[in-house]
Amino acid sequence: MGGPSDPPEGTPEGAPGGGDDEYRSVVFDESFVRAAHLQEFSAQERIAEHAPAVRRRPPLRRGGLSRQALILVVLIAIAFGTAVYMGVRHPYQSPAARQAAEQVRMTVVPLVPRGEVPGAADAERLYARSPAAQFRAGAAGVTLPPYRSTAHFADEQVRNALLTAKEYVVRSSLDREVLVGGETRSVRVLLAPDQTGQFDESFSDPAADGRHAATGWLVRFDPARVELVAEIRVRGSLRALESDSSTLEVVAAHTVVYPLRPTGDTRAEVSLFTVRRELHFRFDRDDLRLHQTRLTLTSIQAGPLSCAEDAAGYLRPLLAGQSAKKGGPAGTDPYATGEATALCGTLAESAQPKG
Repeated sequence: MGGPSDPPEGTPEGAPGGGDDEYRSVVFDESFVRAAHLQEFSAQERIAEHAPAVRRRPPLRRGGLSRQALILVVLIAIAFGTAVYMGVRHPYQSPAARQAAEQVRMTVVPLVPRGEVPGAADAERLYARSPAAQFRAGAAGVTLPPYRSTAHFADEQVRNALLTAKEYVVRSSLDREVLVGGETRSVRVLLAPDQTGQFDESFSDPAADGRHAATGWLVRFDPARVELVAEIRVRGSLRALESDSSTLEVVAAHTVVYPLRPTGDTRAEVSLFTVRRELHFRFDRDDLRLHQTRLTLTSIQAGPLSCAEDAAGYLRPLLAGQSAKKGGPAGTDPYATGEATALCGTLAESAQPKG
C-alpha cells in the first residue's frame, strides 16, 4: 500500500514523484504556464460569456534597459555633447592663445636733416643721385629668402610665415591707400585677434608712449600736407628662425624710399623721404594655419623729419627746400618709470640725393 501522502492507487505512471522518469523533461512548471500566450477559460466563463475555450494572454512585460544601462547612456550623451560644445566654442585653442596678449613695443625715431632738403623736378633724377638708385620698385623689392624646415616646423610652415610677413610689409608700407591715411583694414586683418585692440587704440588715440603710435604699425603720411608722385623703391631682407618648439619668428628689415611733394602743388619740386623699418613677427601653429601674425617689436627711423613734429599719428616729412625747425622733442623725465619715447637722430648727408 502507499503511504498517507500517496494517491490511493499509488503514484501514477510517469508522474514526477516516482516511477519511470522518462517524461520528466516535459512536465510544465508554474513559470512556463504563466508565460503561455493562450489560457483556457474556466467553465463558468465559457457559460456566462459564450467565450471560446481559450483566450490570448497579453505578453508578459519585460524590462527594457536596466537602470544602470540607462544611466550610462545618459552620461555618454552628456559627455559627447560637452565635447562638441567645447570644440565649437574654443576651436584649436593653444596655451599661448589663452594667455594675455603681449603688446607690441614700438619706437619711431625722426631723422633731422642738417640743412635744406634737396629736390628736383622729377623723382627719377633724385633716385639716380641717391643710395636708392639700385633699389627695386614696389613689392618686387620685398623678396623671400631661401628657406628650409626647422627642428619642429616643416618647410611649408616656414614658407607660410615668410609669406605672411612679406604681405604685412607690403600692405603696411607700399599700399598707397594706407600710406595717405586711408583704410587700414588690409593691415589689421593680418594681425592675431588679441592684438587688434591695441591696433585700434593706436589709430583712435595715437600716442608716443612706445605702445600706441599709429606709425609703429604702418607708414602713414598726412594727406593734407604731402602726396606720392612716383613709384616707391624698396630693398631689404626677411629672416625666419625657430625660437622654440611651438614658435617661429620672422625679422623683416627694409629701407623704403618715397618720392613726395606738397599736396596739390604740381609745380613744386619732388623730394625723397626714407623709412628704415625693422619688424619682428611671431607665429604659432594656429597663426600659420589662419594666415595671421603677432608683432612683438617695431623700430622705425624716418627722415627728413623735424623732431618738433609729433610722429605718432602721421609722418610729416620735410619737403624740398625746407629745413628743420628749431627746437627738439618733448623733454624726457629720467624719474619716470615708463620707457623713454623722446628719441631723435640726425639724417646723414650720405642718405640724401647728391646735388
